[in-house]
Amino acid sequence: MSFETIIFTKENNIALIQFNRPKALNALNNQLFDELDQALDQVAADADIRVLVLTGAGEKAFVAGADIVELSRMTPLQGKKFSRKGQNVFSKIENLPIPAIAAVNGYALGGGSEAALACDFIYASEKAVFGLPEITLGLIPGFGGTQRLARLVGTNRAREMVFTGKNITAQQAYEFGMVNQVCASEALMDTVMKTAGVIASRGRASLRAAKEVIHNGTNVDLETGCRIENDAFGLTMASEDAKEGTAAFLEKRKPQFKGTLD
Repeated sequence: MSFETIIFTKENNIALIQFNRPKALNALNNQLFDELDQALDQVAADADIRVLVLTGAGEKAFVAGADIVELSRMTPLQGKKFSRKGQNVFSKIENLPIPAIAAVNGYALGGGSEAALACDFIYASEKAVFGLPEITLGLIPGFGGTQRLARLVGTNRAREMVFTGKNITAQQAYEFGMVNQVCASEALMDTVMKTAGVIASRGRASLRAAKEVIHNGTNVDLETGCRIENDAFGLTMASEDAKEGTAAFLEKRKPQFKGTLD
């Protein structure tokens, strides 16, 4: 399937989706959300894909936010539908059965920060800029930003960023715990793909279990979270990858994980 607003490629068990509206700094519009939604369905259905990487085409922006031209023409009801569409698509990233990494190579403002926050973790170029500036337009973040940011960096940090609309640097985002690693611009994709390659070499069933346990366990009390972990651990013991992993350890060789999610 061909797309106009994103570029979707796959290599060595890693899917790469690039936001591709460089003249608009990769701004999010209805068409991009629709195409991203379709691409994510393809990623989820492809048993060969073990990691997803999201980045922006061009050098200036990951995603500079929602398309203000399109947004300015919306009625309140259309705006609510647009917000819900964005929330649903980003939730689809968050709930993929594989890890998703955001490679932020420039401006990640508004919906750009929200897209990155929907991934499992973020690597950023030293030139990256993050922010939720919707308040400066008389709006608020509408694609899950108020919720995911507060859960990641704490309520007070999130309040300050949302209430002021100020941008932060990649280094500040790292210090806040929003970004895992800051890289030189020219090294960003190599660094991200190296990490993605390590993850892709792990068992598919255990990756899914680890992602689900962390996601489902962080918003409950510790005892409940440990019970979630306990159930998932038992299920992974039944996977082909668990059999291969333990056998490889005992035989002093590298495991060759080929298990599926079926």
